[in-house]
Amino acid sequence: MNVQLSRGDMIVIAGALLLLPMLYLHYWGNASHGEQIVIRAAHQDAQYYSLYDDQQIHIAGPLGDSIIEIKDAQVRFIHSPCEGKQCIHTGWLNQDGQIAACLPNGVTVQVIGRDARFDAVNF
Repeated sequence: MNVQLSRGDMIVIAGALLLLPMLYLHYWGNASHGEQIVIRAAHQDAQYYSLYDDQQIHIAGPLGDSIIEIKDAQVRFIHSPCEGKQCIHTGWLNQDGQIAACLPNGVTVQVIGRDARFDAVNF
């Protein structure tokens, strides 16, 4: 099957390609530094903490305690009872909209600020 593109098709494709960098910068390029975090755990109310108060937070989940550390205006999981430890491997978070989750233990931590980045989780 031989498909021919018309001049109009080429203009639409070129316009879309020119628009992509602007969309990228608008939705993904301007995240600000976060100001606080929200921790959500299974069957518990959300808990809010300042990103500027260094501390360790123990959160009970179905598998046991997860430990979240806030230090130097960043946050990370430092312990979790899950097997894969993907939440710990996520590392430090400090940009508005970033999130780390221990799904087996039902615990998430998200950075909140003024200019959240758009990603599939937000969609």
